[in-house]
Amino acid sequence: MDRLDNTIRPYAWGSPTAIPGLLGVEPTGEPQAEMWMGAHPGAPSRTGRGTLVEVVDAGPEKELGPAAIAKFGPRLPFLLKILAAGAPLSLQVHPDLAQAKEGYADEERRGIPVDAPHRNYKDANHKPELICALTEFDGLCGFRDPLEAAGLLDDLGVDSLKPYVDLLHAHPEDAALREVLTAILTADPDEMSRTVEEAAAACDRLGGAYAPYADIAHHYPGDPGVIAAMLLNHVRLQPGEALYLGAGVPHAYLQGLGVEIMANSDNVLRCGLTPKHVDVPELLRIVHFRAGDPGVLRPEASPDGEEVYETPIDEFRLSRYVLPEAGTTHDLTRPTPQILLCTAGSVRAGEHELTPGRSVFVPAGEKAEVSGTGTVFRATVIA
Repeated sequence: MDRLDNTIRPYAWGSPTAIPGLLGVEPTGEPQAEMWMGAHPGAPSRTGRGTLVEVVDAGPEKELGPAAIAKFGPRLPFLLKILAAGAPLSLQVHPDLAQAKEGYADEERRGIPVDAPHRNYKDANHKPELICALTEFDGLCGFRDPLEAAGLLDDLGVDSLKPYVDLLHAHPEDAALREVLTAILTADPDEMSRTVEEAAAACDRLGGAYAPYADIAHHYPGDPGVIAAMLLNHVRLQPGEALYLGAGVPHAYLQGLGVEIMANSDNVLRCGLTPKHVDVPELLRIVHFRAGDPGVLRPEASPDGEEVYETPIDEFRLSRYVLPEAGTTHDLTRPTPQILLCTAGSVRAGEHELTPGRSVFVPAGEKAEVSGTGTVFRATVIA
């Protein structure tokens, strides 16, 4: 079992205080957006044996186990994060596995450098993800009912939004949503900027259900993503609740601290709320234009105390143990690799004492016992 030393990414949208508060250290004054735990080559966790990439490469069979290698190859297939949003992230969507393979192969064939700002596919993998709230956590997830979106836009009283309102009343609803999102993202930039400015002023004035969009507009003045965001469900997670974000589902995180797990990929297509490249035709090919409930997840408890967040994919499995008192030991040994992350209290994992924000990597099949008083998240795979 290896204690992990993890990199914190200083993205501009990060909270300057949330991750330091969890770790019990002084803030640096800079944004601290994500702490990465895993073997992603961009920022692999460090151990006493080298980076986790080096550890896995040196003995994949020992570290990952034969079942995980047979299913996912000789790599750790998930990335675990602590995410701290102090400002809205970009509105985005992820491809499915077939789309990622096709898009990556196409851009490779066309010779687009992987680090080019207009490149869409950094790898050939999909990126399903799960976010579990540690604090109240605000986000946008999936399309709301088109008639509800029409009412939200109409009540702003902005004349230039009327054509979108009319389109949202059309049938079928998937075509209506596609037309409106296309119109928003391809509108004249100057005209859209004026529309967003008027809409933001109305959101400020109305408050209530409009407050999240007023805040988004404050961070991204004039961005068409402000209007696109109003097509989506606004979700406020309570601690312990989660959202699963599959392929094709537009989403954005707005504010809060959470544990995030995802397939090991960088593939993101952006819809707005960003100065980065927005490839509208490719985005429209990837998005699922289906309205529906965002599907807030609550963990399902098993007799041994494990609380599992059920998802439809195998690259990751996230669960937690809430340990109410010292003296009780849970055996977490599995034939697949694991990362254990403490988020509250003090937990002993093997020979390691874990306080909030501290984590360990457990090779496949290695004895893994936890005890103490606190909360520990377990990340592994289904193989």
